[in-house]
Formats: sequence, C-alpha cells, structure tokens
Amino acid sequence: MTPANPSRQRFVDAAFGRPTDLPPVWLMRQAGRYLPEYREVRKRLKFLELCADVPSAVEVSMQPFRRFGMDGVILFSDILIPLPPMGIEVQLDEGGPRLPAPVRTRADVVGLHGFDPAEGTPFVPAILRELKREVAGRAAVIGFCGAPWTLATYVIEGGGTKSFTHVKTLMHREPAVLEALLGKLADACGAYLAAQVEAGADVVQVFDTWAGELSRADYERFARPATERLLSRLPRRGEVPVVLFASGSAHLVESLAATSADVLSIDWKLPLDEARRRAPAKALQGNVDPGALLGTPEGVREAVLAARRAAGPVGHVVNLGHGILPPTPPENVAAFVGAAREPLPA
Repeated sequence: MTPANPSRQRFVDAAFGRPTDLPPVWLMRQAGRYLPEYREVRKRLKFLELCADVPSAVEVSMQPFRRFGMDGVILFSDILIPLPPMGIEVQLDEGGPRLPAPVRTRADVVGLHGFDPAEGTPFVPAILRELKREVAGRAAVIGFCGAPWTLATYVIEGGGTKSFTHVKTLMHREPAVLEALLGKLADACGAYLAAQVEAGADVVQVFDTWAGELSRADYERFARPATERLLSRLPRRGEVPVVLFASGSAHLVESLAATSADVLSIDWKLPLDEARRRAPAKALQGNVDPGALLGTPEGVREAVLAARRAAGPVGHVVNLGHGILPPTPPENVAAFVGAAREPLPA
C-alpha cells in the first residue's frame, strides 16, 4: 500500500482483491438527511438544485468525510441526472421522482438521444474535479450512475413503482422495444460514467436497485447485456474498479458475477460467506443492514465485525446493504467506521 494515500489505495486494492491492512469503509447515502449540516444546506436548495450546484454538492459530499474519515467520498448526485439531457423530463419532490412523459412505445424510444456529458451534465465532472482537489488523496473519490434496467423502470413507469406493471407489460408484449430503450440508456450512461472516470473518479459504482424484480432468465436476457454494454464504455479498466450494486438479488449472484464488474455490492439478506462461495472471483461490498444503525453503537460494532468475519480478510469493502436511513444517529455512523478500523478479533 502506498504510504502517501493509504485510504485511497486501500479502497482500490480491496476492490481488485489485493491484500490490505484493513478493509476500506464507506456508506451508501453517507451524505444525507441524518447529518444536521446537510439539512442546513437543504434549507436553501431543493434536491435537484443541490445536485447541479457545484460548491454546495462538493460541500455535502465532504461533510461525512470531515466527520468520520471514511475511505471513500462519493459524488453527491442522483441516478436520474442523465435523463433530462436524453430528452426525459424529471421532477423530484418529497413524494419521490416523477417523469411526466413516460417512455412506452417504439416512437418514444426513437425520440430519445444521447448526449455529451461535458454539455448535458457539466456540473458532474466539475464536482468530481473539485472533490479530487479537496480530498487530496486522503480517500477514494467515488462516481456513480444508475444501471440501464433500473433507469428503465423509472422511465417506463413514470416514477417509482411497487408493481412494475408498465415495464413488465412492455417486456412481455414488445421485448424489442424494451431492449432498444435499454441500449440507449446503456450508451448514454456509459458515456456519462466514463466522463466521471476522466474527471478523476478513483472508483465507480453502478446502482441496479431494481434488479431483484427480475427472474434470473429475465435478468440474463434484458439487464445483464445492457449493464455490460454500459461497462464496455468505461476507460481505465484495471485501474479504476467498478462496483455493481443490485438490491434484493440473492437469486442473481452467479449472473452478477458473470459481468465484468470488479466488486459485487451485497445486501444484508445474503450472508457474505455464501456470496463469496458463489462469486469467488469477485471482491465484495457490504452488507450490514441499514436498520442495525438505528440501534446502539455496540450493536453496530457487532454487525460490522460479523460482516468482516463472513467476508474474509481479502477483497472486502465494508458498507451497508443499502443506503443509510435518515433517522440514523451520527454516533452510530462513527461506530460503523470505527469497527471497520479495528483489528479483527481472532
């Protein structure tokens, strides 16, 4: 490990399955509503305004790092950010995302277009460049995007959904239209994430939040090819590791392991030792239940140590199995990071 930047190198080494002194640690949604300083920023900026305001986005990205000293600092943004420059309107309020003009026909898909991230989302690489300057090698800077399948669910449903009615109707009635949409999303998000790598991201993560809604056969037919198409657009493979997060996907581990991602981010419903047996060639991230951080600091410590023991000593990034919950006490985040830094008891 390079002494000048141990946290950054620790993260990259673990992601590529190389030995480290300790596992790196960060938390999904570590910049967010559980922090009072974040809530202060949100008093003056709506969420999408915050995502596009470079100084403010850098500030909220840095807030958890200043408090807790994680090994990763993730770009503050949202997976829906690439959609407007493709021609898809996105509205976001307290009720969640709303897309007033869903994409449900071949003509709708034809009307979508790719974009140059330097013009369509210039604030994203700008935030990453400033984060690199602020972090100054003390941690890995993390970029991210949504996976094509997960973005397609929002685009087709017109927002969040529990039933996935419209996307599954399209899947079974006009699969070629769904595949065309997934292809356009893969190309656009591939370029978008590639721009983050070029702007200095040390690690990138692809969020496939709704992958678990698919059977293995449907994941193999629709989601995995589109995800791989996105990953094929990324530069510096072998230098900048790729994490693939797929929630609720214990039934898909072998399919996820067949992608070219370097790290699989596992939720708390699948033991990490089982994930290790089923995906032996991949590093693992996770997998503490975010609900554990609503308990006591000692309970948090025990949950982190249990995850570390299950994952084994090599190729593990300590994280939650999903995003941190807004009611989480900050002292429990401190306990989470501290437990990742402890020598593991024999």
